[in-house]
Amino acid sequence: MNELNALFRKRIHLPGSETITFEVLDNVLARTAKAIPFENLRIIENKTSVISKPYLVNKILVNNEGGLCYEINPMFYLFLIDNGFDAVLTRGVVYNNDTESYLTFGRTHVTILLTHKGQTYLIDTGFGGNLPLKPVPLSGETITSSNGQFRVQRSNGELGDYVLEMKLKHKDTDWKIGYTFDSRKPVTDLSECNAVQKIIVEHTESSFNKHPLITKLTDGGNLTLTNTSFTHWDHGIVTKEKIDRVRYKELLKEHFGI
Repeated sequence: MNELNALFRKRIHLPGSETITFEVLDNVLARTAKAIPFENLRIIENKTSVISKPYLVNKILVNNEGGLCYEINPMFYLFLIDNGFDAVLTRGVVYNNDTESYLTFGRTHVTILLTHKGQTYLIDTGFGGNLPLKPVPLSGETITSSNGQFRVQRSNGELGDYVLEMKLKHKDTDWKIGYTFDSRKPVTDLSECNAVQKIIVEHTESSFNKHPLITKLTDGGNLTLTNTSFTHWDHGIVTKEKIDRVRYKELLKEHFGI
């Protein structure tokens, strides 16, 4: 077992002796969502680096940080490849449900497509609190997890040929669009993630270069921390606390280990 494989298993508390099959990916995805937070702290602290395999291993598996989609999903993709899966990365465009329109500053979402027994599935470990926690087939079939319902529908849009839709548990009563992606345009080199990072870091409309955001899933829901608030969803009950800088640092360490 190579270093990446061993360190990833350690990070998500997965036994080194366990064989990773398609049937146990649900468990692996759930463990990943609870162990690795979705966060933008290096952007806020102006400490971003060039995306590469060694960088991702050091940041996420050695330093025990989290990351955004262009870091967490490539990390999970590398883990899948190491365990014998047929997977590729691809880029998508996130949908803003408030304005009912797709973001206009580029294909800034990086996600994973996995092929198993002739069927292609979407896998996402880097979409904040909107994680399916299971492989989602590109057949339109609805899958249900502890985080809600998810499906991937065909699309004729110019931005992609498929759309991820979701109905989050305790939050959504109707289907919402997550993002569109193009299954025909795989990311051929990990270095392409640097183009995504550049947009996220520099663009004025990016929501990730304004203030710190850290979130991760829990057994009962999810935790979200910013520099001004701490929100806890637990089995449909939400509590929100206004915080100062001292409390922010306390919560960052207590709940996210950062």
